[in-house]
Parts: sequence; C-alpha cells; structure tokens
Amino acid sequence: MTRLNSVSRVNASNIEMSAERLAHNLAQVRARIDAAALRAGRDPVEVTLVAVSKTVSPEVAAQMVAAGQSILGENRVDRFLEKHVAIPDAQIHLIGSLQTNKVRFVVGQAPLIHSVDSRHLLEKIQARAAAIDMIQPVLLEVNISGEETKHGLMPDEARDLATAVATDELHAPNIEINGLMTMAPLDSPEAVRWVFRDLRGLRDVLRDSLRPAPCCERVKMCELSMGMSNDFEVAIEEGATLVRVGTSLFKETD
Repeated sequence: MTRLNSVSRVNASNIEMSAERLAHNLAQVRARIDAAALRAGRDPVEVTLVAVSKTVSPEVAAQMVAAGQSILGENRVDRFLEKHVAIPDAQIHLIGSLQTNKVRFVVGQAPLIHSVDSRHLLEKIQARAAAIDMIQPVLLEVNISGEETKHGLMPDEARDLATAVATDELHAPNIEINGLMTMAPLDSPEAVRWVFRDLRGLRDVLRDSLRPAPCCERVKMCELSMGMSNDFEVAIEEGATLVRVGTSLFKETD
C-alpha cells in the first residue's frame, strides 16, 4: 500500500466515524425535542430543528444533511454563502445579524431570515425582493430580555413594525413576517423560561390583534424561533416552533 493510499483510507475512516457521530447526535437531539413537545402536550412535528453549522466546515455540515437534517442555520453572510454553494440540498436559514449592504446576497437565497431588527432593514429586504420578483419570509428579532449587548427590536418596536406592514402603512408586498425570534440570556434554562413565555405572549397578541388588518396575510405570526443547545427544551415547552441547535449536534463526545 502506498503512503498516499494509506492516508486516503485513514481520512475516509475519520469521515465515516464523524458521520456516525453526527447521526448519533442528531438522533439524541430529536429525541429530546420530541420529549419536550410531548411534556407540553404538543405534537413534535410542530417543532422544526435548525442545525446551527457556524462552527463547522461545509464538509461536516454536508454530513449532517446526509444524516437527514436538511435545515441549517448560519450567523454570518459569508459562511451562509459558502455553505449555500457547497451544499445545494440544504435549506440554509440566516439566523445572525444582517447588515443592509449584504441584503442582496441573502434575499432569494435564504428560505427564512430570522433576524430582522429594524424598519430600515425590512425596507431594504422589501426592495431587493421586489427587484427579483419574489416573496421573502422573515422573522422579527425581539430583544425580550432588554440586554444592551443583544440585537433586536424592543417589544413595542416589533409591535409597531408588524402593525405597519399589516396595515400597509409600510408597503411591503414582497415580505412575509412569519413570526418572531429571540435570544435568551446565557443562564440556566429555568431562569430564562420567562423570556420564551414573553415572546410567545407577544406573538399571540400580535396574531390576534392584526387579524382584521387589510394586509394581515403578510403578517402570519405563526413561528417562534427561540431556544438553543442549553435551553431548547424549555423553549419548546413555552411554544417554540423553531429551535436553533449547534453545540449539541456537532459535539465530539457525550
């Protein structure tokens, strides 16, 4: 056996082991999602897993997709574009902050943008979506915890922005506001339960109050993107429909 062939076989073995590990992690996370949903009296199919692949290469992310997890989440536009090209079978959500000068790279490529945190950004997304004649689904990012270090609209700002679109005060025919997103403080799951509960409450108020509005079909308010590796089970118990999990999926050991 040549040295090159030996190296190739070792690399192939490592890839195979890594694929097995990813499949194991995915099965564990899905089992935890199902259990959390059932505890809350919910159907597990109501909860969509977004595999946050920001810390791994396109090759590793592709293995996760091959294991059956087709929805990925990326924080940065450059990493989003990298994986969008490398893994055509994946649906890649943008879950991190989006600068207005990068809107053109994401609109029409991401099936969902989780992180709309200003009216100005929403207007830029609308303009780009109109230019390419498509409807762009988005979520409004809400800073429920009020932390200065976090991005997001304040709850009143989110209410005003959703109302502006629903009443056509902000004309955005190429936008669908599908719901809300938040990030909880880094603390124990029970300590941040209130954050998830408050986001669900805001979503419910908006969904009910905007239903009679003339453009309410563009403000669906169905989705709640909340919960990460350390707290996604509590988020599900409080109504999450999208959970953004990275560490628990891409860890090397239990």
